[in-house]
Amino acid sequence: MFKKFWQVSLLALVAVFALAACGDKKEATDSPKSEESKSEKLQLIATFSIINDLLNEVGGDLVEVHSMVSIGQDPHEYEPLPEDIKKATDSDAIFFNGLNLEGGEKGWFTKLTKNVKKEDDKVFEVMKGVEPMYLASEDGQDEEINPHAFLSPVVGIQMVENVRDALVQIDPENKETYEKNADTFLAELTEIDDLYTAKIADIDEKNRVLVTSERAFQYMTSHYGLDEGYIWAIDTEENGTPAQIKALVEFVKEKKVPALFVESNVDKRPMETVSKETGVDIVAEIYSDELGRSGTDGETYTKFLRSNIEKIHDGLGSV
Repeated sequence: MFKKFWQVSLLALVAVFALAACGDKKEATDSPKSEESKSEKLQLIATFSIINDLLNEVGGDLVEVHSMVSIGQDPHEYEPLPEDIKKATDSDAIFFNGLNLEGGEKGWFTKLTKNVKKEDDKVFEVMKGVEPMYLASEDGQDEEINPHAFLSPVVGIQMVENVRDALVQIDPENKETYEKNADTFLAELTEIDDLYTAKIADIDEKNRVLVTSERAFQYMTSHYGLDEGYIWAIDTEENGTPAQIKALVEFVKEKKVPALFVESNVDKRPMETVSKETGVDIVAEIYSDELGRSGTDGETYTKFLRSNIEKIHDGLGSV
């Protein structure tokens, strides 16, 4: 009896170990499969937050994006991390803004692409085809391309078209998905373009003056018919100098500007000085160089654009 019981128990234990081994084998085969599935996504690099959002919107579930310049960092002056270099080396494609945002021909991004030896047909400029606008230094001796074209929804439409075409080029098998996602995105940007036109038309003509710290909104104000005032045009180590502040104070008084705005990513003190000297309030913080953090009204590109125009309209008032 005891011998029979021992035989049955021994058989049961063998069965348990056999099942466990099968389970281990299944886990071992499942794990590489999940890694393989993950690697099937296009591995893309974005230089900063706005391009990151565009790639995720158009690419959807087919892409995995690494954004190099995180929110709160300066996209003009950036030092790529070891992680950036590794991911860029292994990526299927790299997307950058262009228009001098990443430092131009001698900037950090050009050095990165040379170091990782990425082929030209795997590096895409999101601003391709956008007519550049220029910024002049105070003495008029220097001139730089203004990189902030993405602040205009009309330029945003061109950016999405460029992203769509690039993804189709590197992954033609999923052309239909990229085009469908892009169409949805483009429809919303067209609606936002109409919103900008309507909101600015609703502002009393004498109040259509946008005053910000930096001359980042040049593309937007030029397209939609706003005058603009600013403390500095070109980013330098001496932003907000007494001479710059004095010039804007005179501008605000002359134009009888009803409201001041300050960007989310700049030192607020120069504009606070302008406000104190003119008696004109800073009515809102708006976005310029980057998206807002997760959970804010600027966390995506379309929210970023909508937030800006709503605040500008509310600050400058209706007819």
